[in-house]
Amino acid sequence: MRIECVAQTNDILGEGVIWNPADQCLYWVDAFGPFIRRLEYATGKVDSWKMPNIIGSLVFDRKQEIVAGLTSGFGKVTLDPVNVEPIVNPQPEEGIIFNDGKCDRRGRYFVGTMHRDFVEGAGVLWRLDPDWTTHQVDTGITVSNGLAWSPDDRTMYFADTRALKVYAYDYDIETGNATNRRIFFTTDDTNGRVDGATTDTEGHYWCAMIHDGSICRYSPAGKLDRRIEIPVKHPTMCSFGGPDLDILYVVTSSRFLKPEDRPDQPLAGSTFAITGLDAKGIAEPYFAG
Repeated sequence: MRIECVAQTNDILGEGVIWNPADQCLYWVDAFGPFIRRLEYATGKVDSWKMPNIIGSLVFDRKQEIVAGLTSGFGKVTLDPVNVEPIVNPQPEEGIIFNDGKCDRRGRYFVGTMHRDFVEGAGVLWRLDPDWTTHQVDTGITVSNGLAWSPDDRTMYFADTRALKVYAYDYDIETGNATNRRIFFTTDDTNGRVDGATTDTEGHYWCAMIHDGSICRYSPAGKLDRRIEIPVKHPTMCSFGGPDLDILYVVTSSRFLKPEDRPDQPLAGSTFAITGLDAKGIAEPYFAG
């Protein structure tokens, strides 16, 4: 196994990391930069685009256009030049920001919200359907994170980072309905909290453990079976990418560092690539709108 820093961008809050097979590039956001960033796999070149407001995640549609979750709600984003075309804001409340988000395998875009001041229960998990309608999937969330689906599409995972819980839901891929919420696992007895996550082809749940400097893998039964330490304390999301989907990319945050910790964390806010894991991811779906 090898861990390599592939982009030293000093992100305030790296989020939304996603591999785009169409251009063989890795995309992610610095939510509070706010920036969209792109890493070219072949060259290692990093490009950045300044966004007009906080951005939590992005996905691509089949035409290679970007749809994103921003403070202003769901929007279509172009990069050269930067422009955001608003679609809909289902939760236009003061202090609400859009956090973790990704598509299911029918191209529905799920995004969870939270209050910037961590107001308990202020967050909602939203679903943006291909017809541009929005639907509440779950409510009462404090910090929305950890979205992922099992390889057979029968289970959806979703985390409330501040509640120290990761939930599993029965998932109906035909309708986009998530029911029967139950606890998949908790982090009450660990130093870290679950932030962004993904699944591999065997159904393992890989998650960034913010505040713990690690990536953890949980079995489909919710049991911790692997822990990987990385060179920074606050990893924020992980996702498989690369031509063979066998590289685990990890984005991180510099926001939560204490002043005394900064000299020992020069790579905080960087993006890392972990290889040699003997695991493969599942291609992230395009938005179907």
